[in-house]
Amino acid sequence: MRTFLTGLVVFFLVYVGGFFILGSNFFLYKFWAPKYRNVQRQVFEQSQSYVQGKNTYISRLRLQYEVAEERQKQALRRLILSEAETISRENLTSTNRAFINSL
Repeated sequence: MRTFLTGLVVFFLVYVGGFFILGSNFFLYKFWAPKYRNVQRQVFEQSQSYVQGKNTYISRLRLQYEVAEERQKQALRRLILSEAETISRENLTSTNRAFINSL
């Protein structure tokens, strides 16, 4: 009987220990995962393909803006400015930067 109770206590302690180890692992993941995702996003936003794609998109919008009528220009202006906010000013081409500043 004593061996059975000792085995039961050991099993319970192992189970509780495992629960705390896995629980702490979950809490560590919960803490570090958002920070890891933020770093991934920052790296992506500095990548050449992202920067080049944004510059190309803003250039296309600039061309549409130049041939648009007044009401369309207002809508395009808002769209261009919102797109320009998603990229660092240093990463804009000189023509796009001048265009954004003129808006």
